[in-house]
Amino acid sequence: MSVAENLARVREQLEKAARRAGRNPNEITLVAVSKTFPPENIVEAFEAGARAIGENRVEEAADKIPAVNARVGEGNLRWHLIGHLQRRKAREALRLFDVVQSVDTLRLAETLSRHAKEQGKILPILLQVNIGDDPNKFGFAPKPRDALLKDVEKIVALPGVRAEGLMTIGPLVPSAEDARPFFRDLRVLRDELAQRFPNANWRELSMGMTDDYAVAIEEGATVVRIGRAIFGQRA
Repeated sequence: MSVAENLARVREQLEKAARRAGRNPNEITLVAVSKTFPPENIVEAFEAGARAIGENRVEEAADKIPAVNARVGEGNLRWHLIGHLQRRKAREALRLFDVVQSVDTLRLAETLSRHAKEQGKILPILLQVNIGDDPNKFGFAPKPRDALLKDVEKIVALPGVRAEGLMTIGPLVPSAEDARPFFRDLRVLRDELAQRFPNANWRELSMGMTDDYAVAIEEGATVVRIGRAIFGQRA
């Protein structure tokens, strides 16, 4: 199937999941994850209606984003960094991306804040939470809560960055249904942070990928990150 056909199928499934949960599908952002795929595939997705694109690596994005923007028009796509970001690449990430979903430490947030001030920007960020306590994944530990809350308090006060919610990469589980408790835990944490830090906007919950995005939507995801179901298997 073509990228356009795949995208249409994903949208249909997204809408069904939203309606099962009594939600408006228009409140859910579909981020098409294009890592390893060439600009031609991203342009095809754009022509089929995709407006948010996710990339994992700054180095790969540095070539692809200008190439795609030259073809579809600057500002017509919203670029999300969804992979781990090293602090030494923060300045370049700020230049390329509209949103950084993978802010996984206080130090990274502080580095982005400094570069954003230098560039006169306000960067929307999501805080990546290692909700499954997986030693192989990045992200803030949800426990102990006191340590997390101290970091979040500092982040929401930083100039140049604007915390807009949470992101997680679900654990590897046998079925999508097994991921539900982790997505629910992230929503509970988001709601707790919204109560404690009402001056920040906690509207976003980025969770769910190709294998489990329907369950994530049922549990409150406002952003889903879909790669394989749109672009196909990676080489």
